[in-house]
Amino acid sequence: MPWTAERLRPKSQQKKGEAMSEEQAAILRPETLVEEFKKNGVTHVVTIPDSETNYLYELMQDQPWLDVIPAAREGETFAISFGLFVGGKVPVCLIQNTGMLESGDSLRGYALDSQFPLVFSVGYRGWTRRGKITDSVARYTEPFLNAFGVNYYLVEQNTDGDRISLAFEEARATKRPVAVLIGDEYHGFNR
Repeated sequence: MPWTAERLRPKSQQKKGEAMSEEQAAILRPETLVEEFKKNGVTHVVTIPDSETNYLYELMQDQPWLDVIPAAREGETFAISFGLFVGGKVPVCLIQNTGMLESGDSLRGYALDSQFPLVFSVGYRGWTRRGKITDSVARYTEPFLNAFGVNYYLVEQNTDGDRISLAFEEARATKRPVAVLIGDEYHGFNR
């Protein structure tokens, strides 16, 4: 059954007889990311299309105000985004944590050294709230960002969506990249 606004309203606002499980309420809808991108003037999303985020990818492609630019490797997303920024656009990189590790030199050269206020969204593969690591890359994600001095915000459910706007505010104020770690990309992003 599709995730509609009706099904995702707080219990206090639902019609009599409706119920929402805690699991349903705790998901992160792809629409939440798209809404936050629009609110913050994003013009382009540079990404690596993958099967785990296909619904988000299709949703972004349907937005008339947003251009989705596929890249071959995550390291390219930083270079492409920097070119868009220089051209007056507001890009976002949408990558996985595995690819973020591969992108270290691009992150350093294009985002950190250039005072580029980039927000990049990172699928936090292998992370769970309870600390059980299901993929070794989760063990290295936050230490990698800390080593590069990149602040980050964890977004794992719809109620965390405003953290994306906080990331944009911080990036603009500091002229530095800020990451948004997506801790629940598998529930609604791959329908």
